[in-house]
Amino acid sequence: MLEQKDIDKIKKTAEEFFEKMTAEILNVETSLSLTDTNSDVVDLYIKMNDPQILIGQQGQTLFEIQRLLRTILNKKLQKVFYLNLDINDYKKKKIEYLKDLAKELADQVSLNKQEKVLLPMSSYERRIVHAELSQRTDVITESQGDGFDRHIVIKPR
Repeated sequence: MLEQKDIDKIKKTAEEFFEKMTAEILNVETSLSLTDTNSDVVDLYIKMNDPQILIGQQGQTLFEIQRLLRTILNKKLQKVFYLNLDINDYKKKKIEYLKDLAKELADQVSLNKQEKVLLPMSSYERRIVHAELSQRTDVITESQGDGFDRHIVIKPR
């Protein structure tokens, strides 16, 4: 279990990390939550004026920075925890967009009885779409393809 001193150390280390990257950070906020399996999750929220350079195309740079920072923090604290890094609410907005898109396309599939093929997505994004539509009884979702071409197909039930 992480303690408040660990959270403070995570925040300080993250600030130093971004400072060394010469990223102009306006604000860093941290919070602690638990997963369903009682694993610690540290949410790290960064605010900055020009976030695109750290977010990258389709959030790829953000996910790589998150992985690197999690590795550094796990070694520094000698504790294992999950890190959820979000810059200027990019992930939050992306999740809302994916959920809205999934509902809209599922409604179209249900109405027209024709399947819809979504563009290729990361496993993280596909998981959001699958979870959003999992309770619906009128459509089913299926991942197809391999590697970077893996995508979701929404089909009528």
